[in-house]
Amino acid sequence: MFLHSLAHSTRFRRNRTVNFSWPLKARVPILRMRNNFPPAISIIGSRRSQPPATLTSQPRFSVVVAVFNEADNVTAVTEEILRAIAPAGLFELIYVDDGSNDATAERLRVLRDTDPSIRVLRHDRRCGKTAALITGVMAAGSPWIVTMDGDGQDSAADVPRLLELAWASGEPFPLVAGIRTRRRDSWSRRFATKFANGLRQALLHDNCPDTACGLKVFRRDTFLRLPAFEGMHRFLPALFQTFGSPLVCCPVTHRPRLAGQSKYTNFGRAAVGLFDTLGVIWLRRRTRLPQRVVEE
Repeated sequence: MFLHSLAHSTRFRRNRTVNFSWPLKARVPILRMRNNFPPAISIIGSRRSQPPATLTSQPRFSVVVAVFNEADNVTAVTEEILRAIAPAGLFELIYVDDGSNDATAERLRVLRDTDPSIRVLRHDRRCGKTAALITGVMAAGSPWIVTMDGDGQDSAADVPRLLELAWASGEPFPLVAGIRTRRRDSWSRRFATKFANGLRQALLHDNCPDTACGLKVFRRDTFLRLPAFEGMHRFLPALFQTFGSPLVCCPVTHRPRLAGQSKYTNFGRAAVGLFDTLGVIWLRRRTRLPQRVVEE
């Protein structure tokens, strides 16, 4: 479903600084883009703010975790999520099992039976991470979505901070992207990711240094407007900006895998990623959106 974006070349310039304090005061630049995209903001701290009013019958936000063959990780990941994210308010935890062929489904069902906030959805076959995220977002019963990986490398303790940044920003609602400041992966994976991020930024000018981090917060309705294709989760900053959502980057913790091994190879991701990047360039150039709509 290819439709998208802006053919203008993108240049950035620093134009002002803003003070934030979460939990420490920090002066950070706001980068304003010379095109129709909203500004991308790189933030270390943020003001504390009041989140939207809590709904009595609906969760305030939904945590969506896509998993494939993560039987040895889901229990520990679930316990951490329920413990660390609870202070942010009422939420639901949605697991999407992307056709696992190990004991992942069975262990998720056990977890679901112990806590009413846990939901488990299962694909009948492996469809890919993007398809699993779309399944989870479509099933979500709240306007705010939190995504994170199910291998234990993301820290659930970072989620309340990302939510605060999202809620503090107001409309147009942003995409808040976690940025792994210290990768806990092999040198070959770190090198491959650094190369891919550099190439992607050079071609897309999305101003996001780490699109592959699983920790993100965004509005459900905005996500569902995006064109769906396998691998789109690696291009969410560029796609969200195309549809008028600003980007907020927030440093997050990165940890070694709890157990198991990655489902991706460096070469496989690089080969697919190059073609996907060219596809996203085409999508953005073919998108035509009004800046505002007035009913008369």
